[in-house]
Amino acid sequence: MDLNTTWFLLIGVLLTGYAILDGFDLGVGVLHLFARDEQERRLHMNAIGPFWDGNEVWLLAGGGAMFAAFPVLYATVFSGFYLAFMLLLFALIFRAVSLEFRSQVDSQGWRRIWDWSFGLGSLLPAVLFGVAVGNVLRGLPIAADGTLNVSFLALLNPYAILLGLLSLAMFVMHGAAFLAIKTDGALQQRLARWITGSWMAFVVIYLIATVATIFVSPFLFEGILHNPLFWPLFLLLLGGIVYVPVAAATGKFPRAFLSTAVTIAAMMGLTGISLYPRWVPSSLDLNYSLTIYNASSTPRTLTNMLIIALIAMPIVLTYTVYIYRVFRGKVVLTEDNY
Repeated sequence: MDLNTTWFLLIGVLLTGYAILDGFDLGVGVLHLFARDEQERRLHMNAIGPFWDGNEVWLLAGGGAMFAAFPVLYATVFSGFYLAFMLLLFALIFRAVSLEFRSQVDSQGWRRIWDWSFGLGSLLPAVLFGVAVGNVLRGLPIAADGTLNVSFLALLNPYAILLGLLSLAMFVMHGAAFLAIKTDGALQQRLARWITGSWMAFVVIYLIATVATIFVSPFLFEGILHNPLFWPLFLLLLGGIVYVPVAAATGKFPRAFLSTAVTIAAMMGLTGISLYPRWVPSSLDLNYSLTIYNASSTPRTLTNMLIIALIAMPIVLTYTVYIYRVFRGKVVLTEDNY
């Protein structure tokens, strides 16, 4: 395994960590739009209150690692997705601000404004992340000189929107499983139904998306069955998907949450091995694709950054485990909560 492949895997781990950790935050935010009363809205916000900012560190780490290890990829993709990323950033900012501002004024109108900001600020990223992945899998019009010229409306193609709906269903299922762990009573039972309903939507959309991918990007399936990582990841995906409704129906919500996390991780892994060694395929000519070699930094930079990553990653993991351990258990509302 060379340095380029190592960094491909490392960035994949960071993005997968973000999808799992902030994925349930986004799912809870979407469910917030359907809360029935003030207590439920407060439960939603306080369930993720101790975690959301730490979860977003994984996205920052993934973006920073991409900038350092694959600057050509970073420059090309971020310039092509500029407006989409601005909308994403705008939504994430409003989601974060809503958590802090909602309880600052004792006014129903004020709280409703921030409730909608929290919900829509979660809904938009949940869809846009899938749209971004869909455009990458579909291929972008990267020219021979590495330039990318694509409009925002072109990014909203049917295949990408299909992947956006898939990510939305996935995060809602993941968020409902997490929220069911943190609550009890009637809300927990209703969340069990949300898990099952979003699971059904996820399975249907996933099957449609898989068939669509065969026609849209057949190159992703070339030799994939001979990849030694394919079958373990496929079995993990299948096991995770199958067990989610079983765990939800029997009230084993921690296991349901673990199953949704495994499902997300397996999907990210399968996406990675289908792309490798490409980062972004070119829809003009696959020979123009950005790969882990033609988009990377120098070997010296990759080596130095790897040393830094090996020091920083254990710190991030330790902090993450510590926070989740400290704030485990059910949400208990007090006057000091959101």
